[in-house]
Amino acid sequence: MSDLTVIGMVSIVLAGLTTAIGTLAPAIGQGRAVAAALTALAQQPDAAPTITRTLFVGLAMVESTAIYCFVISMILLFANPYWNFVVERLARG
Repeated sequence: MSDLTVIGMVSIVLAGLTTAIGTLAPAIGQGRAVAAALTALAQQPDAAPTITRTLFVGLAMVESTAIYCFVISMILLFANPYWNFVVERLARG
């Protein structure tokens, strides 16, 4: 198996793991945040605008973690810096 094949396989596996783990934790966090917000809304219906606004800001921050992991996995797949290094090294012989 050549070095280029190993770099390709490792990039694909790491991109999958990055996306899987990087979206699992924010999904759990978002579920817990929504559950807590619904509980707070049931207890304090008059504070609904404040709770809702705070919930949406918090959800956006949690979602940004998943987006960062997605960007890293796209870099691993399509703009991998190690790929060019190995290709240049193999071309030199």
